[in-house]
Amino acid sequence: MEKGGENLALQMDSVAHFYANLLTQKDSILKNPKPNPYQYSGAFSTNVPGEDSTLSSIIILNLTPDRQKAELEVTLTNVLDSVFASFIRKNPLAVQIYSNSANQVSRVYPAYDAKNIVDPDIDVTKFNFYYEADLEHNPGKGLVWIPDAYVDPAGKGWILSLLHPVYDGPKLFAVLGVDYTVSDIVENYLNSEEGEFVLVNEKGDIVAGKADAIEALSLPPLKNHVYRETVQSDNFRVSDFNLFNSKSREVRQMAQAFLLQKKERFDFKEEPDLKHAVCGQFASISWFLIQVFPTD
Repeated sequence: MEKGGENLALQMDSVAHFYANLLTQKDSILKNPKPNPYQYSGAFSTNVPGEDSTLSSIIILNLTPDRQKAELEVTLTNVLDSVFASFIRKNPLAVQIYSNSANQVSRVYPAYDAKNIVDPDIDVTKFNFYYEADLEHNPGKGLVWIPDAYVDPAGKGWILSLLHPVYDGPKLFAVLGVDYTVSDIVENYLNSEEGEFVLVNEKGDIVAGKADAIEALSLPPLKNHVYRETVQSDNFRVSDFNLFNSKSREVRQMAQAFLLQKKERFDFKEEPDLKHAVCGQFASISWFLIQVFPTD
């Protein structure tokens, strides 16, 4: 997982550098702009999902301070569509890649039903997928993981995001983001390995996990015994799947040992179905991978 994350980071960094370089050429690009493939109905571009796979969904939010400037920004950054498409082709686990700008312009690839999902009166800079990458939260101006899973409004279930700021000189121009679904992480990483694993953040929330491991840790029963379906259900609450909320006192002690005391092994003495557990911490994000060993 970490190796895949490193490759992904390099690709995101490449997209961000391309974007930043584009901004240095804005005067020459806008002097002789290519035809703009986008038309608008209010805040939203009129293209629909599946109509043209080369296009993104564009939203010029109502809070933009300068609509004309925002439309010029779209023209300037239209070349990102091909860059975004290439990124998605190379990264099949990524469900979407996007740019949200300080001028309240949102570009998301592939296109989605934005008009029926997004409130055009929102301030995109107030969301964690923007401000977590700003100068205050990310003074190093590099890649940032959002470590907490959140519900995707487009119905893709629980999402994890990787962000990268894009600066125009000293000013934050936009934030790039890539989204991944929790269910895909379970399917492509955890289910491919022998053993019972849970992936948790530093607060003890289960980011992803195998069904048997989750149930062995005395957490709520899963919908249809499948974690993927549970995290896509409307009534899922991430706080219900927190190690510190386990019904087992020993599991809560295990969480304290791993997450707070940074220990690597915990031996169960009272749990009849659990022998011990081991834990490893990720290098680039505040996550922990825990493997539980049931009694024979």
